[in-house]
Amino acid sequence: MRQLANTRLRFITSLNWFSEFRVSGFASSCGYLSTVTRIATHARRFSTEHAKADQIPIERIRNFSIIAHVDHGKSTLADRLLELTGAVSKNSGQAQILDSLQVERERGITVKAQTVSLFYQYPEDGQIYLLNLIDTPGHVDFANEVSRSLAVCDGVILLVDACHGVQAQTVANYHLAKSQNLTVVPVLNKIDIKHANPDRVCKELESLFEIPTSEVLKISAKLGTGVPDVLNRIISAIPPPKVNRGGLFRGFLFDSWYDKFRGALNLMYINDGSIEIGQDIQSMNTGKTYPVKSISLLRPGEEPVDKLNAGQVGLIGCNMRSSKESIIGDTFHVKGKPVEALSRFKPQQPMVYAGIYPADQSKHVALRSAIEKLVLNDSAVTVTPDSSPALGQGWRLGFLGLLHMEVFCQRLEQEFSAEPIITAPSVTYKLKLCNQKLIKQNGSDTLYISNAALFPEKSAVEEYYEPFVLGTIITPSEYVGPIISLCVDRRGQQLKSVNIDQDRLLMKYILPLNEIILDFNDKLKAISSGYASFNYEDHGYHETNVVRLEIHLNGRPVEEMCRIVHSSKAVQIAREMVLRLKELIPRQMIQVAIQACVGSKVLARETLKPYRKDVTAKLYGGDVTRRMKLLRQQAEGKKKMRSIANVRVPHETFIDVLKR
Repeated sequence: MRQLANTRLRFITSLNWFSEFRVSGFASSCGYLSTVTRIATHARRFSTEHAKADQIPIERIRNFSIIAHVDHGKSTLADRLLELTGAVSKNSGQAQILDSLQVERERGITVKAQTVSLFYQYPEDGQIYLLNLIDTPGHVDFANEVSRSLAVCDGVILLVDACHGVQAQTVANYHLAKSQNLTVVPVLNKIDIKHANPDRVCKELESLFEIPTSEVLKISAKLGTGVPDVLNRIISAIPPPKVNRGGLFRGFLFDSWYDKFRGALNLMYINDGSIEIGQDIQSMNTGKTYPVKSISLLRPGEEPVDKLNAGQVGLIGCNMRSSKESIIGDTFHVKGKPVEALSRFKPQQPMVYAGIYPADQSKHVALRSAIEKLVLNDSAVTVTPDSSPALGQGWRLGFLGLLHMEVFCQRLEQEFSAEPIITAPSVTYKLKLCNQKLIKQNGSDTLYISNAALFPEKSAVEEYYEPFVLGTIITPSEYVGPIISLCVDRRGQQLKSVNIDQDRLLMKYILPLNEIILDFNDKLKAISSGYASFNYEDHGYHETNVVRLEIHLNGRPVEEMCRIVHSSKAVQIAREMVLRLKELIPRQMIQVAIQACVGSKVLARETLKPYRKDVTAKLYGGDVTRRMKLLRQQAEGKKKMRSIANVRVPHETFIDVLKR
């Protein structure tokens, strides 16, 4: 023990010597920053080798997240924190360590919230602290991951780009953190960039969030400048968790994923008591009991431990074979010792729906297994069986947004080698029925519809409702005119417009969800040269006037191609659909009339001309009546064929139309 204390003293003395060495001008020319960082890292590693997580008291535990807008440097800051605390080596050659998915590295965004436990020696008292970093995504579509991460935190780092300033998602994340009474540590990133304007951004933080400029930390996560101050502020500002280690075990399940060898692995926050290997724990939702087979800390790889105490976060393996048994937000307790359930997390409801079908029905079972395993990793996705006459058996999946849907489908292809067919996204409409027969069948006078094929007749519906969102747009003043025009075109209603400073505005709009899920954000970025940012949140259902737009081929309806549209956009969408179908449907032996109808009214029509044989080619003379006779016979034959023939629409055409 004496040798251990002497070795530790020598390391601390080395750190103090380098702190004094910084005073001289020679320090910068000798690479002072990298040298001190390297020695500090070795010292912390040495300390953590002799520190056991289950022996750290509650007062020296901090649970926190980093919240930021997209591309504000959140993953880079997480890398620096991992390096400074010795969780990873500085020259590991891997950036964005917590972005482990292939889709995250390709798109440059965080999709899946990650967790890592860090040991840090606080310079003020020389004690070892356990810092649990629960990472969060930045895009609005993954707000469910943010809510889930904040449910087990006591504070957050609010990261803001010193160049772009406060963005729409920054505002949303800040209010989400304050609504849960979390301590906010404001941090200004990218101060090393020549276009950075820290003073302006600090004024924005004070104007919008009433954060004093003196409390804002200024760092460069890329270079590591000021990052040690962030660690010190986390310990000094964020309070320890409010837990009870003397009570019965109570764990909160806030994340899970599937391992093909070990089954469902559960990431738990220990709220009360402790958990050890060999105990039998029970789910309060399902009532099933599981033996604890493994307990690990994520650093960021798994490090096995024997025990977890209240206030800690760890990965629990308990032979949970079915992915349906792992329910996000569930409370676990020791078998035979029930406790009160924890209600920390409220899952968000899906806002966008799309159909997913196998390219070949023989791959139906494989695709179903892939979807079930991926849904375990992403609890915000809802799955219900569905079928289509054109595409066969499949599923109707609910997502939080369009990017959420794209990432989910990309993960299906990359992680499970699936080849799904994805239909065009749609939203769920609420209908108030007045037909007693339908009310009896449905069991209620309120019907929720996301599939246009199930849309009832107009006479059976009393009122229509569609989902709306409250959108927040932050933009430079010069782009206000085009943005207002875009919002008006999308049936938006402005609530307020506030000047953040002399150059930027914050606008709030109530917008129909159906109008923004496809290309609203793309058009917003295009007309603002990429400077405007957009965020939205659910605003409930509003009364509307929607109709079912049907496609008829030679008078016969095609159920697979019908859509639910707003009455004011029906003619425009009808025209676009018939023009597209005219390009996609191959020519037939008969003439094909492509019509877009609402009820009995035809809104748009295009005619696909038939193949035509030149029956007069063999004529070399004679009276004109012979020519007219042949043409008349051909016309009568075409008419007869049209009356008995079916229009052939290839499978690929259905896929192309449904995707769009």
